[in-house]
Amino acid sequence: MDIVFVTGTAGSGKSLLTAALKNWYVNRGEDAIAVNLDPGVVELPYDPDVDIRERIQLQEVMEDYGLGPNGALILAADLVATKIADLQDEIDSHRAENVIVDTPGQTELFAFRESGAFIVSEMRADTKVLLFLIDPLLASTPANFLSLALLSASVGLRLNIPKITVLSKRDIAKDGVKRITEWSRDTKVFEDALAGTKDGEQYSLYSELFRSIRRLSFGTDLYPVSSTTLEGMVALVGEMTRIAKGGEEFTE
Repeated sequence: MDIVFVTGTAGSGKSLLTAALKNWYVNRGEDAIAVNLDPGVVELPYDPDVDIRERIQLQEVMEDYGLGPNGALILAADLVATKIADLQDEIDSHRAENVIVDTPGQTELFAFRESGAFIVSEMRADTKVLLFLIDPLLASTPANFLSLALLSASVGLRLNIPKITVLSKRDIAKDGVKRITEWSRDTKVFEDALAGTKDGEQYSLYSELFRSIRRLSFGTDLYPVSSTTLEGMVALVGEMTRIAKGGEEFTE
């Protein structure tokens, strides 16, 4: 069994990609299930096979502990870790080859609290892969893109499993996706764009940070994908397969 954890900033398209990945595998004759780990989500673009909301309800957490929405989200994120044994049993009961885990919308609640790292380390699987989604509408400037690349690197270091950085919404932000992809592949192109928005010490700082994460391969290797049109899905699943299966090629 292979597990894919889908992470990224709020609104980056995690749930849509979860749905697309599950359908991709199922349509090709492979068993796949979708797992929702967000106790606060109201609607999802897929029918979860395993749903944390059956065990933890955000409204109940608010009422039981006298918390507001933000405090309840933090506590609920930690409570998810207490249900890991039950979740694992339910996941195992499906006997699926591929498990796609849709993580909470607030990345920091999953990646930077002890509960998130505990969940990733304790879930049983043959292989684990982390996807971090970057929203091209949010990464529209060189500085914003660099900040998100740094966040991707931080999440990868924190959760400590192989990571792929995904540039989402390929179909609705084509110009932005092309521009950001060029930044990610060519330091000079990025620095030329940066020079138009930053100067002096800020330019030097951003440039050095970008060169560092490129040198260490921390988040600048992007896979542009559309969860709607499925553009880029072959390349993404191919890289996931390479990681999971030790280099086996994926063909459409």
